[in-house]
Amino acid sequence: MSRNKFALAVLTVSACALLALPALADSQARIVRLSDVQGSVQIDKNTGVGFENAFLNLPITQGTQIRTRDTGRAEIEFEDGSTMRLTPNTSVQFSTLGGDDSGKHISIINLVEGMTYVNWLGKDRLTLNFSREKVEIERATHFRVETSPNAAKFAVFKGDVEVEGPNGKVIVKKRKEVAFDASSDQTPELANLEESPLDSWDKESIDYHQQYAKNNSSPYGYGASDLGYYGNYTNVPGYGMMWQPYFTGVGWDPFMDGAWSWYPGFGYMFVSSYPWGWMPYRYGNWMFVSGYGWMWQPGYWNSWSNVPRYAGNPPVRFHPPVAPTGAVSTVVVGRGGPVHVGAMPSRVIVSSGSAGIGIARGSLGNLGHLNTQVAKRGPVAVQPTPQFSARSNRGSGFGGGSGGSDASRSNASSSSTGAGRSASAPARSSAPSAPSRSSAPSPHR
Repeated sequence: MSRNKFALAVLTVSACALLALPALADSQARIVRLSDVQGSVQIDKNTGVGFENAFLNLPITQGTQIRTRDTGRAEIEFEDGSTMRLTPNTSVQFSTLGGDDSGKHISIINLVEGMTYVNWLGKDRLTLNFSREKVEIERATHFRVETSPNAAKFAVFKGDVEVEGPNGKVIVKKRKEVAFDASSDQTPELANLEESPLDSWDKESIDYHQQYAKNNSSPYGYGASDLGYYGNYTNVPGYGMMWQPYFTGVGWDPFMDGAWSWYPGFGYMFVSSYPWGWMPYRYGNWMFVSGYGWMWQPGYWNSWSNVPRYAGNPPVRFHPPVAPTGAVSTVVVGRGGPVHVGAMPSRVIVSSGSAGIGIARGSLGNLGHLNTQVAKRGPVAVQPTPQFSARSNRGSGFGGGSGGSDASRSNASSSSTGAGRSASAPARSSAPSAPSRSSAPSPHR
C-alpha cells in the first residue's frame, strides 16, 4: 500500500481516538499501555492482591505500580506516542493520569528506584519525581534518570530540562548530566554525559517507533508503530480502509488468544496476546470480510472499549468475546501459544495463524514480504536479521516456553480455545508463575 494511503488510514484511526478519549477525560480517567515486556516484570493494579506478573498490552491506570526485577525491562506508551522505558530493578508509580480543562493530558509519575529512559514528545505534560528532585516537562525532550536512596543522576540526550530540588534549580542541556547527593546541601554541577550500557537499547526502541509510526500525523497514536510493522492497510471495496495483521490464515480470529484483566473502576478489560494488540481492541470494529478474513475497521466511535467490538457475519464457530463475571483474577483465553521469545533465537519458524505472536518487534525486517512467502509455501524458517537488535528475554504475550521462537500454531490445539472465550465457561485463574517469565500464565490445557 502507498504511504499516502497508510497515512490516511492512521490519521483516521487517530482522529477516531480523539473522539474516544473525552469519555475518559470527563472522569479524569486515562489509560496508557504497557507496550513492551522483557524478562521479569510485575504490576500492582490497585486490586488489593499486590504485585502480579505483567504481560504485554496491559492497560495502566492511575495508581498502578510497575516494577522490573533482575532480568526485567519494560516500556510504557502514552497516548501521543511518548514512551518511558524501565531498566532492570526499577519501580515506578503512576500517581496521576488525568487531564486539565484545556484537554491536555497530565501525567505525574514517581520513580521509586532504578533507572528509566523517557522520550517525551511534548504534546502533553509530565511531572517525574525522583529522590528529592522533580522535573516538569511540556516540551519535547529525551532523558535518562536513575535514583537510589541517597543519590540520583539526570542525563539529557535531547532538549533542555530544568531539575528542581531542595537545593534549588539546575538546567541540564543536551549531552549533559547532573548528579545529586541527598546528604549534600550544595548546588550540583553539570558534567558531560556519560554513556550507559543500556543507552543502545533505548535508542533502538526509539528508532523502531519512529520508523513504523512515521506516517502517523495525529497526537494520538499509541500502538501506531506496531500496526505499521505487524500488518497492512487495504482499501476494501464497500468497506474502505481496513487493517489486517500478517500471518492470519484460515480459522484465525482476533479474540482467540488473550486474557481478561480486572481493574478497579473499569471492571474486566480484554488484553490481546498479539504484539500489535492495542488500538484494534480499544477503538473501532473487527469485521469478518468474505475473501479477506478478519479485518479491523477504524470507524467512528465515542468511547473507550473494555470489550472489543465486532460487526458483520462472523464464521459459524466463532466465539465472541464476553467479559467474565465474579472473581477479579486474570482469566486466560485460548491456547496461549509459544510466545516467550527469550534471547534472540537463531531461527524463527513463521506460519499461517500466528498473527505475529513469537515475532519480536523489528526482528525480522519486512514482514509483508515474509507474509507473501508463508501464504505461498507454508511455514518458513527465518534467521533473524533485526533492524533493532538489543533484545533479551522478550515476552510477546501469553504462555510459557523459552529459548527459541516458533511463530507457528498447531491446529490440533484449537479445540481448547472455545471454552475460554465465554463468561459461561469456568474461569481459568492465573496463579502467579515464577518471576523469571515475562508473559502471563499459560492457560490450563
